[in-house]
Order: sequence, then C-alpha cells, then structure tokens
Amino acid sequence: MVATSGVTDAERLRRIEAVTDATLSRLDVADLFDELLDRVRELLNVDTAAILLLDVHARQLVATAAKGLEEEVRRAFRVSIGQGFAGRIALTRRPVIIEHVTANQVVNPVLLQTGVKSLLGVPVFSRGELIGVLHVGTLTPRRFAPDEARLLELVADRIGVASQARAHSLDQNAALALQRSLLPTELPKAPNLEMAARYVPGHVSGVGGDWYDVFTLPSGWLGVVIGDVSGHGLQSAVVMGRIRSALRAYALISDDPAEALTLLDRKVNHFETGSLSTALYAMISPDGATVRISLAGHLRPVLALPAQPADLITARSTLRSASATGRRSGTPPWWTFRPAPSWSATPTGSSNAVAN
Repeated sequence: MVATSGVTDAERLRRIEAVTDATLSRLDVADLFDELLDRVRELLNVDTAAILLLDVHARQLVATAAKGLEEEVRRAFRVSIGQGFAGRIALTRRPVIIEHVTANQVVNPVLLQTGVKSLLGVPVFSRGELIGVLHVGTLTPRRFAPDEARLLELVADRIGVASQARAHSLDQNAALALQRSLLPTELPKAPNLEMAARYVPGHVSGVGGDWYDVFTLPSGWLGVVIGDVSGHGLQSAVVMGRIRSALRAYALISDDPAEALTLLDRKVNHFETGSLSTALYAMISPDGATVRISLAGHLRPVLALPAQPADLITARSTLRSASATGRRSGTPPWWTFRPAPSWSATPTGSSNAVAN
C-alpha cells in the first residue's frame, strides 16, 4: 500500500515559515544545511534527506550533507550527471519522484542498504545555474504530492543562496591565502639601497590582481617588479601567481628586462588567453648606480631627485600592445638612467588598472 498526504492551508503556511525563517540566515553554511534537512524531515514526515552539490569540473554530484544517509557523506559518494536518481534530476533539471525504488533506478548503494522505498528529489539552482540536488526518502512506500515537491523546491532555493555564499567565502579565503604566499614577506637586503613596500588592494574583497616582487639575481643585480592582472578574486590571484613565477624564471635567463617582458608577453598571450595584464620590470646594478627599466603597458614610475620636483620617468613601453606578436618595436629595449647619489624611484600601481 502506498501512503498519500494531504495538507491544509494552515499547514502549508507553517511549512513555508519553517524553511524561510529569518533566523536561519545567522547560521554558517554547514549548520544551515543540517538545520534545513532536519526541518524538511519533520515537515514532510520523511526518513532521509540529502544534499549533493555539483563538482563542475568533474561533472559529478558530491554528497555534502545528509540526515538518515550520513554514510554517503562519509564515503564522499559521487554520481555523474545523468546517472542514477540524483544524476537524472541534474540532467533534466526537474523534480523526479520514484514511488518504488529498485536497484536499476538508483546507483547509490547506501540508498539500497538503508532500505529507502520512495524518493522525491529536486534540482538546486544559484543564479540560474544548476549547483546540486536535494532529495528526501521514506522507508515505506509513499506517493509524494505536488505541494511537497513545491516545498522541497523552496528549500532548494534556500540551499542555493547559502551555497553561493559558501563558494564566495571559500574563493575569497583561498585567494587571500594564495596572494599572501606570493607577495614577499621580507624585502632582500641590498647595499646602497633602502626599500619599503606597502600593499593595499583597492577591491572591497581585499583580493586584487596586483603584485610586486623584489629578488636578487645571480649576477648581483636586483630585480624589482610591479604588475597587475585585470579583475579580482581567486582567478586573478591564480593568474597573478603564474605570471609572477614565469617572470622570475625569465629574469634568470636574461639580463635584459625588455627580453624578459617579451618572453612573458608571449607566455601570457598563449597560456593566459583572455587575461589582461601589465608589468614593470626594473634591474638595479649592485652599486645602485644604474637602473634598467622596461614597461609592458604599466604605469610609469615616479623619480624623485634632491631639490627637484618628483616626475614620471619618461621610459618608453617595451611592447606595443597586449596583442603584439612579441617583436621588438623601434624603441630602445630598455631605458637606462644613472641617478644622483640620493634618489628614489616609486613604482606606481592601482588595483584593477588595465592597459593594452
């Protein structure tokens, strides 16, 4: 015998209030998932409830939270889109009901081992994109009503909003950790030079695509870099890390800052398609008397001399544009100046500054 359910208007209102309760927003994502699953089990009188979130790269749903099916989370159960019960929901992006669960309808062994007899599942969306599946089940045969499917979709909406916040928080934390690991923790000691650096991202998230670097070369020259990758967040931080590492490698094989930036330009155009970036690379001689500067679309540094107003260094750009073929233009490959005994050069930068 298959059980059915009917609800009154008052019960419908109580259910809606239970899953839209404003106090839920105060919980962190993991606690919110647990609380929503507990409330769904009570409201729908079901035995199991589970959330599977989409691994976009693997095109698989991953068991993330569960009540009554905790074992599938412990096993980190995964199912491909289109496979089994949850995979079918993800593929069709529509609610799916199974009144009598059989082995050929599900691929999750935990469902069969637990003895689930009936299932109701709905897709979870965030900003119109599929991000997961929410499903509930009973240990006795059950015919789920349309109202119950709509309530589960309402819960899925709440999960979608929470998942979006969770993903943003994870990305931001990862980007901050990556960015901090790539910026110099201590400036190298160099005779005849005093250096100071301060990094303040302009974006509200605290994560930008700007970076600076200072390193000593085997020749004894000092390399100074400042650059910018368009955008902000984790993706920009990842691209910034790859560009920084590449420029360090090119600096080891070339004592010409323009050649190093030309190689970097080719690398960015080939491997970082769609990313706009700028860079300034300066080489300072061991005695501090000579500075070679090359620009790739970046802002010019400021030169300050004793008893003279500060001014932008009139260096010419090494590369004609971000889409250049990598060939040298007719301008000098780098600009050399021999400063006075007391001088300072300030590389200038702006978060999210983008140039061709």
